[in-house]
Amino acid sequence: MSNEVCSTSLAGEPLSPDQAAELSRAFKALSDPVRLRLLSLIASHAGGEACVCDLTGAFELTGPTISHHLKVLREAGLVAGERRATWIYYRVDRDVLRRLSTVLRPMPAESGAPPQRTTSEAAVQDTTDQGAPA
Repeated sequence: MSNEVCSTSLAGEPLSPDQAAELSRAFKALSDPVRLRLLSLIASHAGGEACVCDLTGAFELTGPTISHHLKVLREAGLVAGERRATWIYYRVDRDVLRRLSTVLRPMPAESGAPPQRTTSEAAVQDTTDQGAPA
């Protein structure tokens, strides 16, 4: 994934057709629950990398199915693999994740405008309001 693709927020400026196409490949790869979990397992593994042998036991899927999902993540640029003897070790490309999060980051509220609440803040406020006397 190129650096220019994810350098600004969606709210900052519209994406070009090429930027949208490249970003959609990464987000499509992340849209599968197995791939999202694989990415999480790799990113949170000790040392920041995980052997495929450590990943297969976390799923009730065959080895070839896990390999397919890892290939999709690799082709999307989200992970890199390195063969060591008979095993492949995977590492998450943290720069790509940073760029993906940048493109989703909302722009700061304009000065004078009230800050927007997150969904979780709104839910907390709503439950607090329900207990308040009328």
